[in-house]
Amino acid sequence: MVQKTLLLVEDDPDLLEVLRLTFEMEGFRLVLATDGEQALDKAKRHAPDLVILDVMLPKLDGIEVCRQLRAEPAFRRLPILMLTAKSEESDVVLGLGMGADDYLSKPARPRELVARVRSLLRRSSHNDATITQERIAVGNLVIDPIRFEIRIGEGEAVQMTPSEFKLLQTLASSPGRVFRRSELLDSTIGAGAIVTERNIDTHVKSVRKKLGSHGELIETVRGVGYRFSDRPLS
Repeated sequence: MVQKTLLLVEDDPDLLEVLRLTFEMEGFRLVLATDGEQALDKAKRHAPDLVILDVMLPKLDGIEVCRQLRAEPAFRRLPILMLTAKSEESDVVLGLGMGADDYLSKPARPRELVARVRSLLRRSSHNDATITQERIAVGNLVIDPIRFEIRIGEGEAVQMTPSEFKLLQTLASSPGRVFRRSELLDSTIGAGAIVTERNIDTHVKSVRKKLGSHGELIETVRGVGYRFSDRPLS
C-alpha cells in the first residue's frame, strides 16, 4: 500500500497536535500548515492526497483557500474536507459551494474524522480508476486504453511496454496533478513490487524518448515526482 499524504491545515496548536498524532498512528504521512498562505504553498510543494482544512484561519480563511485550490487544474479533483467551529447551515453550504467534498463541525472526534478521510480517499481512487479508462487526446497525441494503443498524428503506433503505457496513461489522465514516485510505482508496476521508486525514473526516460518532442509533456517536479503538463506544446 502507498502511504497517503494528508495536508492538515489548523491554527489551534493543541488540536493540530492531536490530529497529527491520530493520523500518524493510522499510517498517514502528514504535512502541516497553520495559516491559509502556508496551506496553498504546501499543497503546491507536497502534492497531498487529501486536505483537511479549517475554515477560520489567519491570512486566508479556509473558504478562500478552497476556492483557490479548485481554480488550479492540478487540484480540481483533490479531496478536501473542511473543519470549523461554526455549525450554521450557511457555512456548510458556502464550504461545499466552494468545492469542498465533506464538512465536519468541531469538536470533531478523531475516529470519525479518520473514517471520513478514508471514505474520501476510497471515492477518489475509484474515480481515478474510472477516468483512466477513457481515451485521452492531447493535441495529436492519442492514448487509447481500450485498444492499448498510443498514436502521434497519422504515424505508426508508438510501441511501449505495459508498464510504460500505464505510466503515461496515469499521468495524462490528470493533467497538472503531481504524482509522487511511490504512486506511479504502484499504478505502473503494482503494489508490493520489490523494486525501488527510482525505477520510475527509468520508465519516464524511456517514455519521453519514445514520444519524441511530445516527451516534454512529462514534467519533472524536483524532489516529488512527475506531472503531465496542462499546457499545450509550444
